[in-house]
Amino acid sequence: MSEWLKWFLLGLLSVVFGVIVLGAPVVASVSVTLLTGVLLLASGVLQVIGGFTTTGAGNRLLAWLMGLLMILLGWSFLKNPLAGLLALSTVVLILLAASGIVRIILALQMRGTQFFWPTLFSGVVSLGLAIFVWGSPGATLALLGVLLGVEMLVNGFGLIFLAFFLKDVETKA
Repeated sequence: MSEWLKWFLLGLLSVVFGVIVLGAPVVASVSVTLLTGVLLLASGVLQVIGGFTTTGAGNRLLAWLMGLLMILLGWSFLKNPLAGLLALSTVVLILLAASGIVRIILALQMRGTQFFWPTLFSGVVSLGLAIFVWGSPGATLALLGVLLGVEMLVNGFGLIFLAFFLKDVETKA
């Protein structure tokens, strides 16, 4: 399978999941929070168990403390999904900003091609969403789901444009 086709399929998958998330944003937001809580609990338990096999008292103590922290955080997400959702909103804010900046940089590298403007638009929208989330600390449960869905759509279209750019470069080489 060629490289551009892999990026195209990944972009298409992102678009499909973005549409699904936009269809049920509250469910998506709460589901992500609960899944994160379960994964943190499981990781914490494994970290504590792994601490018993670690050599050195300092390493063992650090493993146990990190495991305990993950267990407490996971339990917190499961016990109070709203607080967990606010924490995840902060993570999404950081990811939106980072992905937007990366796509803007990628677009600048594509200057002079037909893919410059769509890729630049993709990055600017992600960065704009990050700024919007940052300015709306009291965002509702549905808002995070909507933002996640929109980000997945924009990311998907950005990857599709990247795929076409790579196909164009492959053809010329």
